[in-house]
Amino acid sequence: MTYRGISALGRLLFALELACLRPLVPPGPGPRLEVGVGSGRFAAALGLEVSLDPARAPLRLAAGRAVAVVQGAGEQLPFGDGTFAGVVFVVTLCFADDPAALLGEARRILALSGRLLAGVVPLDSAWGRRYEAQGRAGHPFYQSARFLTLAEHRRMLTGAGLTITGAYSTLTQAPSGEPVEEEAHDGAVPGAGFVALQARP
Repeated sequence: MTYRGISALGRLLFALELACLRPLVPPGPGPRLEVGVGSGRFAAALGLEVSLDPARAPLRLAAGRAVAVVQGAGEQLPFGDGTFAGVVFVVTLCFADDPAALLGEARRILALSGRLLAGVVPLDSAWGRRYEAQGRAGHPFYQSARFLTLAEHRRMLTGAGLTITGAYSTLTQAPSGEPVEEEAHDGAVPGAGFVALQARP
């Protein structure tokens, strides 16, 4: 998650997470939305057409990456029912005040043939535990996060009326050493530090 910086480590983590998400990106036709887009790095790299974030400053960065931007809250998405072919979350659910409401809104705006993609950092991984500990110690980024286990993410998706259709994993390596390149693994690998979950209505 330190890809939000500009370090070599951040660039490598971004590349690993992007490779994990890419096989499960919701297909078109039709617009696809990233909720909690931040600076727009993932939206631009994945070819997503629309992005939403509650903060204006990140949206200006996303707009600079040629991503259409909308300011708004994920718990009250300003879109009609069945509007999108895809809805994408990348390390967003752990920062939501009400992640279940966020997923419920995503389900509402998904077309019946649409797909949801959630990239998550499971608490039951060494990476998740590391970030959680950093948050407890006052890290300016992680202190507002509430990490969930992989099982909790699965339950929230199904609770929102979604059926999980696929998964990919990365960061199966320990966070204590220097991260190295690795292939994205098909499936939800226990202990992986980043897991992409695809689901449909």
